[in-house]
Amino acid sequence: MKHPSVALAMQPSRTEYVLNAEAMHRLAAIGHVLDPLPLQSFSDDRARRVLAETDILITGWGAPYVGREVLAAAPRLRLVAHAAGTVKGIVDEQIFDAGIAVTHAAEANSVPVAEFTLAAIIFAGKQVFRFRDLYVADRDRDRTHAMQRLAIGNYRRTVGIVGASRIGRRVIELLRPFEYNVLLFDPTVDVVEAKSLGTEKVDLPTLMTRSDIVSLHAPSLPSTRHMIGAEELSLMKDGATLINTARGVLIDEAALLKTLANGKIDAIIDVTDPEIPERGSAFYDLPNVFLTPHIAGAVGLERGRLGDMAIDEIERFTNGEPLRYQILRRDLALIA
Repeated sequence: MKHPSVALAMQPSRTEYVLNAEAMHRLAAIGHVLDPLPLQSFSDDRARRVLAETDILITGWGAPYVGREVLAAAPRLRLVAHAAGTVKGIVDEQIFDAGIAVTHAAEANSVPVAEFTLAAIIFAGKQVFRFRDLYVADRDRDRTHAMQRLAIGNYRRTVGIVGASRIGRRVIELLRPFEYNVLLFDPTVDVVEAKSLGTEKVDLPTLMTRSDIVSLHAPSLPSTRHMIGAEELSLMKDGATLINTARGVLIDEAALLKTLANGKIDAIIDVTDPEIPERGSAFYDLPNVFLTPHIAGAVGLERGRLGDMAIDEIERFTNGEPLRYQILRRDLALIA
């Protein structure tokens, strides 16, 4: 497909830097950008006018739902390039049935998540947040000096990775230069593959029991809902840390808050269920919780990687090359 017509659909306030000036220049060299102002609805006159000429639709965070309405209005549509992570909740199965190719930039979004997780693992192993809190509270170093004699630090600690997803695998890769023992729980990975990744395949109870730090990277599926519950949390070592940068629904949060309240473990939590905890939630107040507002994924300038990856895919598509990050309908049951 040479010089296709390209439409944009995303919420500008949530996608700043995704398509910066350099990215738009690249797009203009590939095809014709029908309107540089992204569509935020597919129902108004402008949208219908743009969609009627659209060959390629670039979506992003805040995009309207791409389904029957788009199929009816965009008879020329051949590719949906999602310049963000998961296409679940954005792209209807009818798009796949219509033979329209779908690709996404989840691989690009996995980079900052993995970087965030690596930092969280290192900080957790060294008890950085507890040192910070005591130092600020005491304004001296009596208690922090005493802590340095404890069995803390990152030398030969055991990290448990739950889920060999693209992010889980990237975290494992980032851990290689360090002297960690890495355990992996993922029913889809066999012993040989786990070893090739530099990990030891174990079942979930073993991982929870042996790990000093547990990091979750499983997709949100019916089978993974509350996979970390009271029983799994009870197996964790005293003083261990649970990190969740995946999905809040993976954890039974009532059980987690109860476990955190008794001081048995620490937690670094970037995602919750619901997405924003209630104002009275103990997640905000517990001293052994480091809570962040879903920032492990691409923020600020990191979002430029999403746009670049989407444009890379568009270049491949227009040149008749295979897409590197294509999503097929059968993939929807497995992706986050």
